Amino acid sequence: MANQSDNRERQIQESWEANADAWTHAVWHQQIESRRLATDEAILQAVLQYQPRRVLDVGCGEGWLTRAIADRGLEVVGIDGSQALINRASQRGGSFAMLTYEQIISDPATLGQPYDAIVCNFSLLGEEIGSLLQSLREIMLPGGHLFIQTVHPFTACQELPYIDGWRTEIFDSFGETFLLPMPWYFRTVNSWFKQLSEANWTLQAFEEPMHPDTKRPLSLLLICS
Repeated sequence: MANQSDNRERQIQESWEANADAWTHAVWHQQIESRRLATDEAILQAVLQYQPRRVLDVGCGEGWLTRAIADRGLEVVGIDGSQALINRASQRGGSFAMLTYEQIISDPATLGQPYDAIVCNFSLLGEEIGSLLQSLREIMLPGGHLFIQTVHPFTACQELPYIDGWRTEIFDSFGETFLLPMPWYFRTVNSWFKQLSEANWTLQAFEEPMHPDTKRPLSLLLICS
């Protein structure tokens, strides 16, 4: 099982490196419907309502959220394990650094000064996330909050069994040619709650951003302390 998980993690990394240009184009041109309709604004407003002063955007990708938070006058740093995505993010300005999850787990101090808000926006894609969640707690200021947005298990399940397991994203609806598919690990709602509890996070609230027309949930947004 460990070898399978390690192989999947490697494939995730390879996918982001190969797809950096296509992903950046899709985000910058608002080609991802769920993000355009609800989920981008949902995560931004969730963070802003707690009025943090120093924010860490974990798995920042091409950097849209880092810049959106900075535009509101907050201090924010975006990190990502893909050098290609960090290069794209830096093209539009902002504070970015290439840092893998393994590096964070090995030494959380590499993240610098503590933060009072940490955001993981569609960026917890692997099976083993417990050690990362524990490491992020080490650089959280007292009274701070962790924000996790992920695909909604109800919507993502479709016709597949509602059990934890690996799935594959082929990016076929994002309007660009993606070079590699990406494995990602599906979790039930209960599994998300269990992961957070085991990493000593307390769930404070959760939201379910909805499609404005179909009223189906587009994401699950977890707010923890």
